[in-house]
Amino acid sequence: MDKASHDQTLLEAIEALPDPEIPVISLGDLGIVRGFHREAGRVVVSITPTYSGCPATEVIRDDILALLEKAGEHEGRVQLRYAPAWTSDWISAQGRLKLKAYGIAPPAACLSGANEASRVFPLRPLNPIMQAQCPRCDATSVERLSEFGSTACKALYRCLACREPFDYFKPY
Repeated sequence: MDKASHDQTLLEAIEALPDPEIPVISLGDLGIVRGFHREAGRVVVSITPTYSGCPATEVIRDDILALLEKAGEHEGRVQLRYAPAWTSDWISAQGRLKLKAYGIAPPAACLSGANEASRVFPLRPLNPIMQAQCPRCDATSVERLSEFGSTACKALYRCLACREPFDYFKPY
């Protein structure tokens, strides 16, 4: 296998790694893998954490380094990129479906366009009427129980139709 094919295979494997806090979604679907290159023959993977204090960042770094080591890349490095800041708009369409199937309401949109430079400040859903939708019954009649759910990046809601609680992945 040539180096380009090897690198593409490595990148695909990294993007397929599960998120440690929400294992049904991959790092690629979550949109945190931001780059892959070689520097002096050494693999460098750039990631952008979902937020700067995310406790899963070290686990993600360790998982990537373990994968690289297993693939024979003994000098691999993970670079944290905080700019541009991660946005929930980077979650893939497939990732949003996986979140919903797992019982987590996917976030509303935050960007006004397709590129990162068009970020809207302050970060809020573009449509202020748009809110969490129950991932179980699709009802929009919901109430927020807590600003923080099972992790800091999610809020806890309850559906007023089916009465089930659910996490809502906050839009950033």
